[in-house]
Amino acid sequence: MKINEINLYKVKMRMKNPFTTSFGTEHDRLFLLVEVIDEKGQSGWGECVTSERPLYIEEFTESSWLMLKKFLIPSLLRKDIEHPDELQAFFRPYKRNHLAKSALEGAVWDLYAKRQGVSLTEALGGVKSEIDVGVSLGIEDDIDQLLANIQGKVDEGYKRIKVKIKPGKDVRVLEQIREEFPDIPLMADANSAYTLEDVETLKAMDPFNLMMIEQPLAAGDLIDHAKLQKELKTPICLDESIHSYEDVRKAIELDSGRIINLKIGRVGGLTQAKKIHDLCEQANVPMWCGGMLESGVGRAHNIAITSLANFTLPGDTAASARYWDKDIIEPEVTVNQGVLTIPDAPGIGYEVNRDEVKKRTIQFENFQ
Repeated sequence: MKINEINLYKVKMRMKNPFTTSFGTEHDRLFLLVEVIDEKGQSGWGECVTSERPLYIEEFTESSWLMLKKFLIPSLLRKDIEHPDELQAFFRPYKRNHLAKSALEGAVWDLYAKRQGVSLTEALGGVKSEIDVGVSLGIEDDIDQLLANIQGKVDEGYKRIKVKIKPGKDVRVLEQIREEFPDIPLMADANSAYTLEDVETLKAMDPFNLMMIEQPLAAGDLIDHAKLQKELKTPICLDESIHSYEDVRKAIELDSGRIINLKIGRVGGLTQAKKIHDLCEQANVPMWCGGMLESGVGRAHNIAITSLANFTLPGDTAASARYWDKDIIEPEVTVNQGVLTIPDAPGIGYEVNRDEVKKRTIQFENFQ
C-alpha cells in the first residue's frame, strides 16, 4: 500500500468528570488524531495519547504535533509499505517520541487490517472475543465520594478497581476502602509519587491484599524497584518505567516488578507492544493494558492489543461513557458487567464520526 495523504488533527475534548492523579487534575484532553489515506482513498486512524503538559512523559501535545509534522509524516508519505512492522525502520533515526510514533503506526495498522479485510485484533494475532475490564478512579478529597464512586463501579460489574494514591492519600484511604469492600479486586497506582524513603509506608499496604501497587517509584527506574520488591509481599506493577522491549527484558532479569502495564503509546506502537507481549508470555509475567484517557480511537487500539493471550489481568479500557458525554466513534465502546465484546469489523472495528471530530478539532493540517 502507498500512503498518499495524511491528516493531522489537534482535538480538545471535555472530560465528563475531572480526573486527579499525583500529577494533578485534568478537565480536558488535548490530543492528536492521525488519519492516513492510501492510493484507493481508504483511511486508517491512530491517536497520539498526549496531554497538554509533559507530566506523565516527556512528550506533550505541541511537541508531538511538531515531531509528526517535521519528521515522522515526511518519512512515511508516499512510501510503499507491505506491513506496518516496516515503520520501525522509518522511525529508527529519530530518538524516543514514542507517543507520536505510535499514533502514526497505529493509523497504518488500522489501514492495513482494513485492506486485508480483517479486524485489527485478527491482524495482531489476538485470540479473544471478549475481555474483562477494570476501571481507574482518581484521587478524591472526600473519602465518602471515593467510596461512592467505587460502589458505583462495583455495581456496574467492573472486574477490578484501581485507585490513585499519593503521600498523605494512601494507607488510610486503602484501609477505609477495605473496610467497606473487603473482597473486591483492588490495586493502587502511585504514578511515581514515592521513593525508597517511603518503604515503610508502602509495606503498610501489604495487609490490604492488593492485586498490585503500580509504579510506586521514579519513572524509568528499575534498580530501586528491584530493591523495593524484595521488601514487599504485594507485587509491583511497572508502568512509567517501561518504554521498550529492552526495559521489559531488564525488569524481568532484575525482578523490578512482577506485572507489566503495557501502554501502546508509551512503548512506541503496536509492533513493539506485540514483541513485549511475547517476551512476557515466555517469562510468565502477567500483563494488562493501561489507559491514557483515550478517545474512542485510542480505546479501540487498546481493545485490539488486549485480545492477545498474555493480557490476563483486567485493563483500564472502560466504556466511552465513563469519560465522555459523546465519543468520536460509532458505536461507542460499551461494557456489560465488566466484559467488553471485541468488535470483528475490519480495522479498529468502529467508525470515526467525522462530524464529532470536526466539532472538537482546534487545529488541522493536511500532508500530500
